[in-house]
Amino acid sequence: MTVVDSPEKALFASTTQSFLQKEAPLRRVRELHAAGVSFDPAWWQRAAELGWTALLVPEELGGGSVSGSGVADLAMVAEQLGKTVAPGPLYPVSVVLTALVDSADAQAHAATVESLMSGETVAAWAVCEPDKGWAPLDPSVTATPTDSGFRIDGVKDRVEAGGQSELLLVVARCGDDVRQLLVPADAPGVTVLPQQSVDLVKQYARVQFDGVVVEQSAVVGSAAETPGLIERQSQIAQVLQCAEVVGILQTVFDFTSQWAMDRHTFGRPLASYQALKHGFADMKLWLEACRATTGAAVADIAARSASAGLSASIAKSYVGEMAGRLVQACVQMHGGIGVTWEHDLHLYLRRVALYRSMFGTPEEHNLRVYEAEKAARSAR
Repeated sequence: MTVVDSPEKALFASTTQSFLQKEAPLRRVRELHAAGVSFDPAWWQRAAELGWTALLVPEELGGGSVSGSGVADLAMVAEQLGKTVAPGPLYPVSVVLTALVDSADAQAHAATVESLMSGETVAAWAVCEPDKGWAPLDPSVTATPTDSGFRIDGVKDRVEAGGQSELLLVVARCGDDVRQLLVPADAPGVTVLPQQSVDLVKQYARVQFDGVVVEQSAVVGSAAETPGLIERQSQIAQVLQCAEVVGILQTVFDFTSQWAMDRHTFGRPLASYQALKHGFADMKLWLEACRATTGAAVADIAARSASAGLSASIAKSYVGEMAGRLVQACVQMHGGIGVTWEHDLHLYLRRVALYRSMFGTPEEHNLRVYEAEKAARSAR
């Protein structure tokens, strides 16, 4: 999926990889978990200095990409993150930045964009709600107009980095429209409650809004453009998660293959047995299909293609379904050691299991693909 076709991209890829290997190895992930910490803010600022947070931001707002395609460059970073299941709020910050810079009033939020790019501020996207599937355009949280702005009421959950963020981008119902509003996490009426996650360092929160009052300037985007912004944000979140999972799958497949070659039984490497060869062949097929569907989605989203939403759903559906199967197969290949706490396999399995249900399950995206195909047939 990652194509390094220029010296600049090669340098950016190698710098990202070296930084993660040094600053966020698996040992560090375990240390953060033991300390009950999601990520180190100082570490995140150093990551931001590498340009991760600027890739989706246009040059006039202080950003810029390496290859000319910020989405492709950011997908490469996500793929590298998967190799060590690294911590950090890359996705929530990237999604919030997408809304801020793509809206017609981007200049009004220039100070917030600059703060997010520097890593000094962390923001989270409050879009999911309790007991609801992936329905970003059907929020139950309300934003009631007041004389000076809006009053927000309701509950969001599964808010990534909600407890570590200074700002929350809240999707809310405002009359017949859907709007997004930037809300300070410490505003009166905001209650942030931690939620347990299967992942070791990815932390989520349930956020309650009880009469939270914000000014008119908190609104991001007009009523007419908000559905398009949310769709774009959804695509970015989905494809970045898929890209990270591709990095996870490649890493797990590689060290499982090497283990099977190094491990001997009856004088032969495990990898030489026909049944295991067939298993590795299946896993390799799944891995490359995940890479291909994700790569196609990255290309469509980067080009803002009309089929970008469909491509994102295809990738999320396939990767979400097959990634868990592949990692579980690697666990079986390792035998008893594969289910121990000391082995690293469960760190990858936890991240894959978490991502399966975030921003739409495979089943939900299967329905989107079906509806798109049905509509295309009707139009013929």
